[in-house]
Amino acid sequence: MTEIADVIEAFDLLGDWESRYQYLVELGERLEPMPESEMVEDNRVKQCMSTVFVAARPDPEHPADLRFRGYCDTAIIKGVVALLIRLFSGKMPSMIVEMDVDQLFDSLSLGKHLSPSRHVGVYAIVDKMKAQASTFLH
Repeated sequence: MTEIADVIEAFDLLGDWESRYQYLVELGERLEPMPESEMVEDNRVKQCMSTVFVAARPDPEHPADLRFRGYCDTAIIKGVVALLIRLFSGKMPSMIVEMDVDQLFDSLSLGKHLSPSRHVGVYAIVDKMKAQASTFLH
């Protein structure tokens, strides 16, 4: 996956964790607002300590691909949501379901810099997005 390699490269250029953290926060700040109509229980990531919603829908221009929207009430996890939306959007459901994000999270050192409960929550977001994508498989 070239997108994963691109994200890893961008983070490597930032160097220290503080710069990476700030970059994630900035990604979150640029996240497109999620319509309240999509902030429903089915789209909530219940395992997160933060309030997180993600929603998949077919891409209007390329109906075989999906687009995601998301919301989070905390800055760092909102940045992770934005990163995952960027990574998963514009892809076919089968590609999303099969994508291995462990390489990404390991390379970004998220496990070392997030609390264990936040680490669990990040993987819960991935699982939720993959589950949503799987509902679009034919």
